[in-house]
Amino acid sequence: MNTKELIDEVVSLPVEERALIVDSLLRSLNQPESRIDREWAIEANQRLSELKSGGVVAIPGNEVFSKIWSRFDK
Repeated sequence: MNTKELIDEVVSLPVEERALIVDSLLRSLNQPESRIDREWAIEANQRLSELKSGGVVAIPGNEVFSKIWSRFDK
């Protein structure tokens, strides 16, 4: 089976299976580093705790992107 045939076969799979394949391929290209993964997990948990406790207030994504796009419209 050549690459084009493989891609054609994968594209015909249900979306859940394609997502699994994409995830596996991306992981094979970018091998996780456990130390970095642990640090990101700690950071994510801290940010979640800050949100839940009210220590920070989340800004809705549409507001963030509107502000960014307005900078480029000038």
